[in-house]
Amino acid sequence: MSAQIQPIAELTHRATNALIKEFGVVDTIRFLNQFRAGSGNYTMEREQLFQGMSVKDIVKEIKAQRRVRT
Repeated sequence: MSAQIQPIAELTHRATNALIKEFGVVDTIRFLNQFRAGSGNYTMEREQLFQGMSVKDIVKEIKAQRRVRT
């Protein structure tokens, strides 16, 4: 048994058409948007945001914010 590998463009086209047929255009777009690449550098932003904080500090801050909201 041999597997035939399709070009990625063909696979994408077929998969998109299958999703549109099953879910419609709007829901297909909503689904596919989940997989778009973000922007920025999360690692650098995270280091700046939590600089000097331990995991315990971060958890403590989250719990404090939750108490304020409820």
